[in-house]
Amino acid sequence: MSTPHIAAERGDFAPDVLLPGDPLRARWIAETFLEQAHEVTAVRNMLGYTGWYGGRAVSVMGTGMGMASMALYATELITEFGCRRLIRVGSCGALQAEVELRSVVLAVGACTDSNINRQRFAGFDFAATAHASLLAAGLAAAAAAATTVHAGNVFSTDLFYPPVLGQKPSELYGPAIEMGVLAVEMEAAALYAVAAQHRAEALALCVVSDHLVRGGHLSAEERQEGFGDMVVLALDVLQRAGER
Repeated sequence: MSTPHIAAERGDFAPDVLLPGDPLRARWIAETFLEQAHEVTAVRNMLGYTGWYGGRAVSVMGTGMGMASMALYATELITEFGCRRLIRVGSCGALQAEVELRSVVLAVGACTDSNINRQRFAGFDFAATAHASLLAAGLAAAAAAATTVHAGNVFSTDLFYPPVLGQKPSELYGPAIEMGVLAVEMEAAALYAVAAQHRAEALALCVVSDHLVRGGHLSAEERQEGFGDMVVLALDVLQRAGER
């Protein structure tokens, strides 16, 4: 039962799915954290795997960058392959001084400059929020984790580079900073809307790789280590959610 973007059969994906943007990160997660992981799709080199973690089946699927790509894969995973709990695991740029590099942001809600959810919601603003059950599991996992976690709003943007090159974050994200938005990323708002429409559960976790206010960024090695800590946290969230 392949789709235009996923070459798999129903049952190849577990109900629980981790969603990194980078397909090579999907491979790394599968090989590093899952037992008996095997590839289930590789259309357009967007890799997907299914394996086992803590006695439960878990899948991991690359989504590409941006909300349009996230919405495409999330929709097909939910509607065609029966995935029910989806957790984005990605990176973000911090907007608040207290949000440190390598900490994890748990996206309670996602503001956006995109029109993608207005198209889905008859032209109105849609409050893109994490599912309550996964959010509760995420907060519980965060309380038990050694990793520093910040919970709050993120800003999902369509543009990686500012419209005017050289524009300062304070100019580009001024209102978001004033409203206490924790960080900028590029997928959560779309994931939350797709999950809400199709009655699935979604959560976004992002490791802080860059600080857009104080400056500074993680090295390649620090990114990998911080990403690994976040994946463990996400897998703990799925374990907790599956036990309810």
